[in-house]
Amino acid sequence: MASSSGSAAPGSDAVDPPAAAAAVTVERRPAAARLSELGVRSWPKWGGPPGRYALSYGARQTCYVVRGRVSAAVEGSPGGAVQFGAGDLVVFARGTRCTWHIVSAVDMHYAFDPS
Repeated sequence: MASSSGSAAPGSDAVDPPAAAAAVTVERRPAAARLSELGVRSWPKWGGPPGRYALSYGARQTCYVVRGRVSAAVEGSPGGAVQFGAGDLVVFARGTRCTWHIVSAVDMHYAFDPS
């Protein structure tokens, strides 16, 4: 995950924020072939208990949620919180700032864009 206040999580500090509309994308239940192509099962794992975590992304991050449920309020987004959970592939654009409200304990795989 990105940097946070509270429980430690892998990540880095934010830089210039992107347009809110492109900050977070959620792909619901991607096909097993897509997950295999991305190599999701070889990515590092992170887990977090219920709670609130302020996060910022200094690099693009892709997460595959294995277990749990999250509502993420994206800073500067008028559209409200982004909902995602078990089975979802979620991409956070570089520069995104948000607050995760972990509703149900989360286990996920994550990868940072190497660029």
